[in-house]
Amino acid sequence: MLPDFRIHQRDYLLEITRALTQELDLDKLLAQILRFAVEMLAGQAGLIALRQEHRGWEVAAAHGIPSAFLRHVESLLEDVPLHDDAARHELPEVYRRLEALTRAASLGLLSGVGLPLFFHQQVIGVIFIFRSYAGVFSADDRLLLQSFADQAAIAVRNAQLYQQVRHEKHRLDALLDAVADGMFILTPDHTIERCNPAFARLYGAPREAIRGHKHEEIIQWQRVEHGLPLEVAEAGGWPLTPRATLYVQGDLLRPHDLPPLPVGITYAPVLDAEGHLVNIIATARDITHFREAEELKSTFISIVSHELKTPIALIKGYVSTLRREDVRWDDRIVQESLEVIEEEADRLAQLVESLLEASRLQAGAVELHKGEVSLHHLAARLTRRMAVSDPKHTYENRVPVDFPIVEADEQRLEQVLSNLLSNAAKYSPEGTAIWVEGLTRPDQVVVCVQDEGPGIAVEDAPHIFDRFYRAHDAVKHTKGAGLGLYLARAIVEAHGGRIWVDPSDRGARVCFSLPR
Repeated sequence: MLPDFRIHQRDYLLEITRALTQELDLDKLLAQILRFAVEMLAGQAGLIALRQEHRGWEVAAAHGIPSAFLRHVESLLEDVPLHDDAARHELPEVYRRLEALTRAASLGLLSGVGLPLFFHQQVIGVIFIFRSYAGVFSADDRLLLQSFADQAAIAVRNAQLYQQVRHEKHRLDALLDAVADGMFILTPDHTIERCNPAFARLYGAPREAIRGHKHEEIIQWQRVEHGLPLEVAEAGGWPLTPRATLYVQGDLLRPHDLPPLPVGITYAPVLDAEGHLVNIIATARDITHFREAEELKSTFISIVSHELKTPIALIKGYVSTLRREDVRWDDRIVQESLEVIEEEADRLAQLVESLLEASRLQAGAVELHKGEVSLHHLAARLTRRMAVSDPKHTYENRVPVDFPIVEADEQRLEQVLSNLLSNAAKYSPEGTAIWVEGLTRPDQVVVCVQDEGPGIAVEDAPHIFDRFYRAHDAVKHTKGAGLGLYLARAIVEAHGGRIWVDPSDRGARVCFSLPR
């Protein structure tokens, strides 16, 4: 039979062993280990100091120690020099400092007992117990205490590792949730293990409705433009290497009657050391803007080609005709031909200038030369000019004579008004009226150009200020590159104003505002 004291010590050892498997919260575990150590060694107080890589020794738990005394202990341990061989150099120094402090503080009434904590022959910390007597330990006592310290070291190390894993998981979760692109993680059987908020927003459903579902239930394509869907690629053997990524691009079907969304999804495999698939990391990106850019490029090429072809063909035709050596043209025909050539050359120059201006505006290089501008006089001058060049319409200036003076670039505002008047003339029937109107507001002035034409279709109104945009009917019946209103918007916005289509009972009404 073991003596009662030995049984009690063995029970403590069994308890700490149970803590090894049950407690992974480091702070709770350290407090429990320290309580066991104080009881086993019949101490009055104690502490556990852990050795932190690159940071040195820190008090991680304390029991029965006044806060003022504890702060003094912490400052002593912070100064212990680090060494590669901590068992030979750091531990003795820790013991020496703690024992010296104990004797000085207690006037020799207390002594200290230290239990080193080793894990894989590396020092991870020390348990130091303050007692009122100098104990002499037998071989059995030392064996039991060392077993206790070994079990405590294993429990502490496991808790530290668990804490590190949990910290890394939280950090990874935060990074994943902060990524602007949609991301989701698949298990080998294609179950969506998790997804970030960006993917939930992109897909149009809460994360709870996505997690746990199969990949093929969520990722369904209306059409695939590039690459192979994941299931098809895996059927062909993907991934053959650990770095083999898969990219698929197309229109993704979405729930709740949401329209299909152009997306590009990149799949990257995560393989273990044996080459088995552990996870698939997928990154989904909304490529709507890329597709719009491609469509804009195609539109640009189409419009510019069309707009260049007509004047070039006319210039070429008239020049070829005039150069014929078998015909002598009278002066009237030559003069008319040269006028057509000049008009078409001006049209080409205007198109090139508009394209250059659009490029400058897109780059944010709108240069304004501001001065005091009378919008009444500007509107009067432009309506008179339009009346001379276009007698098929009636032009009126309804901007009041006492209309507020604005600080603006007069040449740029003339470009805006000229464009609006030209558009009104282009789309209005002959014999109808076109007028410029001015309205005042407390902080702004508003200028509107109104015509009596068919007006602007509701579906076209939000887009008429976009680059190269032209209404379907306009493409059929009128010439243009779709740059005039885009340039007008950029100029108005550079002045701190805005431009819009104002609903009208008859005809089209386009207004812009400027700060007073």
